[in-house]
Amino acid sequence: MNYPAPSPELDLGSIFPFDLDQFQKDAIASLNAGRSVVVCAPTGSGKTLVGEYAIYRALARGKRVFYTTPLKALSNQKLRDFREKFGFDQVGLLTGDASIHRDAPILVMTTEIFRNMLYGTPIGQVGISLVDVEAVILDECHYMNDRQRGTVWEESIIYCPREVQLAALSATVANSDQLTDWLNRVHGPTDLIYSDFRPVPLEFHFCNPKGLFPLLNDSKTKINPRLVQKKKGRGGERDRGRSGRPEAPGIIYTLSQLEQRDMLPAIYFIFSRRGCDKAVAEVGDLWLVNNEESQILRQQIDDFLARNPEAGRSGQIAPLYRGIAAHHAGILPAWKALVEELFQQGLIKVVFATETLAAGINMPARTTVISTLSKRTDTGHRLLNASEFLQMAGRAGRRGMDKQGHVVTVQTPFEGAKEAAYLGTSKPDPLVSQFTPSYGMVLNLLQTHTLDQTRELIERSFGQYMATLHLRPEYDEIAELEKQLAQLHEQIAAVDENELAIYEKLRQRLKVERQILKTLQEQAQEDRKEELGMMLDFAVSGTLLSLKGKNITVSSPVTAVLVAKSPGSGQAPYLVCLGHDNRWYVATTGDVVDLYAELPRIEVSPDLLPPPEMPLKPGQSRRGNEESFAIAVRIPNPIESLHLAPEVAEQLSRTAAVQEQLEAHPLHQSGNAATLFKRRAKYVELEAELEQLQGQVEQHSQRHWEEFLNLILILQHFGALDNLVPTVLGRIAAAIRGENELWLGLVFASGELDNLDPHHLAAAAAGLVMETPRPDSKVNFELSNEAAEALAKLRGIRRQMFQLQRRYNVALPIWLEFELIAIVEQWALGMEWTELCENTTLDEGDVVRILRRTLDLLSQIPHVPHLSNSFQRNAHRAMQLIDRFPVNEVVE
Repeated sequence: MNYPAPSPELDLGSIFPFDLDQFQKDAIASLNAGRSVVVCAPTGSGKTLVGEYAIYRALARGKRVFYTTPLKALSNQKLRDFREKFGFDQVGLLTGDASIHRDAPILVMTTEIFRNMLYGTPIGQVGISLVDVEAVILDECHYMNDRQRGTVWEESIIYCPREVQLAALSATVANSDQLTDWLNRVHGPTDLIYSDFRPVPLEFHFCNPKGLFPLLNDSKTKINPRLVQKKKGRGGERDRGRSGRPEAPGIIYTLSQLEQRDMLPAIYFIFSRRGCDKAVAEVGDLWLVNNEESQILRQQIDDFLARNPEAGRSGQIAPLYRGIAAHHAGILPAWKALVEELFQQGLIKVVFATETLAAGINMPARTTVISTLSKRTDTGHRLLNASEFLQMAGRAGRRGMDKQGHVVTVQTPFEGAKEAAYLGTSKPDPLVSQFTPSYGMVLNLLQTHTLDQTRELIERSFGQYMATLHLRPEYDEIAELEKQLAQLHEQIAAVDENELAIYEKLRQRLKVERQILKTLQEQAQEDRKEELGMMLDFAVSGTLLSLKGKNITVSSPVTAVLVAKSPGSGQAPYLVCLGHDNRWYVATTGDVVDLYAELPRIEVSPDLLPPPEMPLKPGQSRRGNEESFAIAVRIPNPIESLHLAPEVAEQLSRTAAVQEQLEAHPLHQSGNAATLFKRRAKYVELEAELEQLQGQVEQHSQRHWEEFLNLILILQHFGALDNLVPTVLGRIAAAIRGENELWLGLVFASGELDNLDPHHLAAAAAGLVMETPRPDSKVNFELSNEAAEALAKLRGIRRQMFQLQRRYNVALPIWLEFELIAIVEQWALGMEWTELCENTTLDEGDVVRILRRTLDLLSQIPHVPHLSNSFQRNAHRAMQLIDRFPVNEVVE
């Protein structure tokens, strides 16, 4: 391990002139020992300080540090913070479309940019871009849970050279030990620094129309007993609305409760943009700031509007002067940045925000209000999960400003104190791997690695690690089966295979001979039965018979003498017989199994009668007396073979000969034959079970590799790979960042967009990155024929891709949108922002997002190899047309 030598410690007192928490000291000690760290601590507890220490240390040694964040907005915020702290020239920024001072010792970037950088060299090697980098700080590492961005985080950790220290900063998650163990395996020695201590403790409250109450009991373990709904009584009924459901308190009422208790400023979470805007309108007349704050607010808002007259949010300028704002994705980024800035200064007293605010920027408040505990998802309404709830709750409590943070949950018609208390006492959820191979991953890895090396990298993912953990019981079962099979094999192997084969042959032959004997006996019995029927008609008293049947239920036939015939229910008479066991029997002709005509008849006195109490019905039997005993003892026991058919006799001796051979075999004489064959049967059974289990495990554990191979097959079909080496098309696609790099690569390589004018190209690019819009979205502009025709020509490629992706079970989007993109064309033609927004139902923030996504794609085209000069020139020009306020991101 080539970690840097443990550092001569910096004087912590001079860098951080305050007492550090224990977890911060532990993390610094691990970094100084040359180890990587996973720092898991609640939101707002001071995790960033660990990253800052790594920066101070690198600057002292003349080294560099990369600081990665999940979002561009966070990167911009870190750039501002670090410039203030470490000096303007010490910090640089890399995002998809901006590169500022990229050789600075502190380089801030999105995690995706870091991953793309690592693609540039064989994995594990320090490429040109990582020279002198001694540590990489992965901020907000719990973003590994994010469905869209999670893969990038795992790739960054897998590909990062081992000699570079990692400091992964994460909110508290349930399985931080597993994350650390995984880093130990794929990156190098890593310590878990875990703390659930909050420097500003949280107090949970519940608001209903009666007031604001503590949500939890005194020990903070369960619901406050005062909030438990009593089943009966009139009190509960008063809180119910007309629908019979509980009523929610109004926003103004909730805010007044907070204001009375000095619990402002607050972030008030509402899960819809429209809900946030309605809330601002509803409370817009409240004054939440004092005179002094009002003057500072007025000055800053007026300055902003003087600089950006088009950026004022309609209907929200007047409330902002009173300390009230909204914050969501539909708002212009410039206006949002103003809201954030004013809120951080404590000038805004309530921000109505969607939950995106909780996941991103650093904007703590004294109180967070969570207005509802369920959210709408693609699969319907569901209760918030613990991580979502804690992420929002964690924004409460400003270090150094508040003694306590407050989290207020609110009664709704659908959720009450019970659900709030459940979430308030929940532990965080575990990190789940979102690792999903993409075309870009396949192409970039195959540019510098063999297929075997690539497989090894894929199998180092956190997803693979978790699958292995999850399958541990199955792996244990496989090991147990293999052990049992080995033992059985050892026992079976002790016997000579040849001897075993001979014995098995004899066993099978004896089985066959016995079967033949049984068949012959049954045939002979059938023939004898017919013969017996005729003989019984003429049988007289004293004839010897053999009895066993439906009415004579004995284990082996009884020899008996016929004493008399009694009229039966049908044509045949009943037979009254005396057995050699001195018992009387009443039988039918069907119970006679043999008749011994060749044996002398026994003299039976006409006076000999059965017991008078015995009814003369088939199946009746009674014990005889002394008189009958004198006759019973004279009944002989006929030899079995007396009426043996010759073929049966012959088969009997053949069967006996094989039996003799078998019993003379050494294996039979050892007494282990039965056990051995049981073991062999068990062996076959266990083998089948093992094969089935291994199949199931392989299916689960190889999932990512299977997906990777399916992408290879699609890439080969389109000619992006030749012999597992990226072709020209493959190199084009590998250089693109997007949700479906192959689709974009095919479009760029098709030449259909090469000669479009810049404004037409801007619209076409928007069509390739825009998700299917909501059905109620519309714009009042017509798309030009040039852009529409260019996109229409791509439908054939898209259809082919759809078919292949469906065949190989690949679910990557293939965007080709014609709706709404005319708005991009109009903006590129120079239309004013106000006029643009007046002609669409889209929110301003959505229009900016579409334009920025378009800009991101256009900005890549000049750097993608093998594209025509005219295409790259037009893309550059289209960027210039789009990249103006309020679309451009102002980074001073």
